[in-house]
Formats: sequence, structure tokens, C-alpha cells
Amino acid sequence: MRCINLDAPEIIYLRRRIIQEKRFLCRIYEEWYQALFNYLPEGNGSVLEIGAGAGFFKKFLPGVITSECFYISDIDLVLDAGYLPFANGSLKAIVMTDVFHHLPEPRLFLREAVRCLRPGGVMLMVEPWVTSWSHFVYSKFHHEPFRLDSKQWEFASEGPLSGANGALPWIVFHRDRKQFENEFPRLRISRIEPIMPFRYLLSGGVSLISLQPGWAFGFWRFLESLLARWMDSCAMFAKIVLVKND
Repeated sequence: MRCINLDAPEIIYLRRRIIQEKRFLCRIYEEWYQALFNYLPEGNGSVLEIGAGAGFFKKFLPGVITSECFYISDIDLVLDAGYLPFANGSLKAIVMTDVFHHLPEPRLFLREAVRCLRPGGVMLMVEPWVTSWSHFVYSKFHHEPFRLDSKQWEFASEGPLSGANGALPWIVFHRDRKQFENEFPRLRISRIEPIMPFRYLLSGGVSLISLQPGWAFGFWRFLESLLARWMDSCAMFAKIVLVKND
């Protein structure tokens, strides 16, 4: 993957193939998607997935509107997350997996989410999270920036996929929670669940390296379950649920 421009459409196709072919990694995505699916509210309204290109949430929810920041096959819409092409109150959910921390102007997106979500609608994310363990791993071994000391939510970005601050979800929804609540009073943080200290690492992530076979997935999931009480110290990701107030 190092020889490919990280902001080129080709990288999406490569990541899509890797996720599908690496069974251990694919099962991680299946677990994430099932959790997001379980949080979807009942009732009317469309569901939008942002940054859907490499994944397969559509297998869990065939009617989801999939989107990306540039054109690739099997995607319904090309859009900018800061300017969503939907009517006020028309969405019942916005779903994102490893996307929020790539948004250089998160306030623009959050304002659009408030506008487009119906009352009681939800924003569902799986995102990197800050713990002692994840800070060590992300800052030492991951190519994306992980700036938990950033004073600003915004960051300079040279491209939609390469630009990032892996600590952004933690900054907005944990460190600066009061500020978030003051700026976006119609978005209530319903749930933040730190998860998965080891399994993503053992999968090799979205790379050509695979450190564990698919059959070992259940074993490592059980071992992680034994660490449930320590997730605030060792998790690398978090499931985040925001609800738009009536």
C-alpha cells in the first residue's frame, strides 16, 4: 500500500479487497456493523453511511445510502460531509466507521448532522479512542497523526484519506465534552463504549499483513472480554452513539 497514493480512489478498492479477503479482519467489521445496526432507531427516515467505500454495511442494511468523497463503483452518492444533500429532518441515522477522525472541519459536519437528522435520529460511529495503550500504539506505530494535545478540533488536511487526527473523536466527545454540549445542544451523547484493545492489531488492520487466522477470532474475543473492566485504559476504539433531541 505504500506505493499507492493514499488519497487516490485505487486505495479504496485495495482496502475493500483486503477487508473481504482477511477473514479475521472481516469478522471485526462484521462485529462493528452488527453493533451499529442494533442501534438504529425504528420508524421513518433514510440511513446514510459516510465513507462507505471499503466496507460492506449494506449487507446488514440493504437500503442504506452509501457515500464517499469521490466516485467509486457501488456507491450511491459522492458528497462532502460538511454539506449533506438531504432535506431537513430526512435522515433517521448517519453511520460512520473510521471516518470522523478524517474530517478536517468537524463542526461543519456536526451542524449538517443536526439539520438532516429527524428528532430522535442517531449518529453512530466506530472510531479510534484515546487510552494509555492506544496512545502508545497509535503514536508509535500508526501512519496517521494522533494529536491528543491539539487545542483545535480542526486540522490542516492535504487529502480526504491521508488527512486525520486519530484523537479527534476523544477530543470532541470526551475531553471537550462540555464545549460540544454547549455548541451542539440538540445532539446528546447517549453512549461511548471503549472496545477492542488487541484484535484489530492482531488482524494486521487494513494492510497486506495478517497476524491471525480467521478461526482464532473467537478465542481472542473471549480474551478481550476478560478485560472489560479495564477498557478505559486499554481500548483502541470506541462505539459512539449520539441522539438528536426532540
